[in-house]
Amino acid sequence: MPRRTDIQRILVVGSGPIVIGQACEFDYSGTQACKALRAEGLEVVLVNSNPATIMTDPEVSDRTYVEPLTWEMVGSIIEKERPDALLPTVGGQTALNLAVDLDKHGVLEEFGVKLVGASIDAINVAEDRLKFREAMESIGIDLPD
Repeated sequence: MPRRTDIQRILVVGSGPIVIGQACEFDYSGTQACKALRAEGLEVVLVNSNPATIMTDPEVSDRTYVEPLTWEMVGSIIEKERPDALLPTVGGQTALNLAVDLDKHGVLEEFGVKLVGASIDAINVAEDRLKFREAMESIGIDLPD
């Protein structure tokens, strides 16, 4: 897949503190994503509320913010950093919820930030059991009643 030329700076959202059901796999995948993005020549800005994660190691991103993962705080980081894109899919449920909140409050549109990894519509369908079921049925997946 060719590299997108419209993205130079990307904001990666971590998962925050490790909790039951959302464990260290997000820490690992987020770290690997940051390294891969930097290897492709992108400037990586990371936000994560967990200072004890390997994602916040200095060599993982160009700039790191250890801040609460709220739409207000991340919105202020977006205003300051002006990323071209936001990658929430390596931050688990916390980051996906944050992406939806940023969209709902108009932050992504206001600053022209593209969502990569999953669209808001895809996140919303995946979060709504009925919509998800309908999506699976529309592509012919057999589901239990």
